[in-house]
Amino acid sequence: MSDRSHSLLEIRPIIPSAKVTENMSSDERFQNITLRPVIKMQNELLLLVFQNYITKHKNSFYELGMQKRLFFIENAILKDIKFRNSLKGIIIGQFTTEEYILYIQNSSSLNKRMMQMVVERLKDQVQYFEITALQPA
Repeated sequence: MSDRSHSLLEIRPIIPSAKVTENMSSDERFQNITLRPVIKMQNELLLLVFQNYITKHKNSFYELGMQKRLFFIENAILKDIKFRNSLKGIIIGQFTTEEYILYIQNSSSLNKRMMQMVVERLKDQVQYFEITALQPA
């Protein structure tokens, strides 16, 4: 294992609920071993990137009710190809070389899992994007 791979694995959070069993699919195993810890580790950056996305879209997010805000999050990630690719880069850039080799074998399926996890994470933290959270203290 390279120094880079070792260092990346060292800084990842441990997620006790991310169980790995023998009868798991390879995608589910990759999700629990790699995606969940990387996405959790990148959470603060993902929040800031989405906050910037809101700003670049003229803050229309703040004019929406809660249900439409959740739809806005989902739509931004699933429909805006440039934004989605940016999010993928934030996550894939934290893979070890060994994980990247596994990832490219089934990237389409893993990308769907990855983006769905980011959507859910942002939706679960939608309160972070309240206007008061955006204004300097």
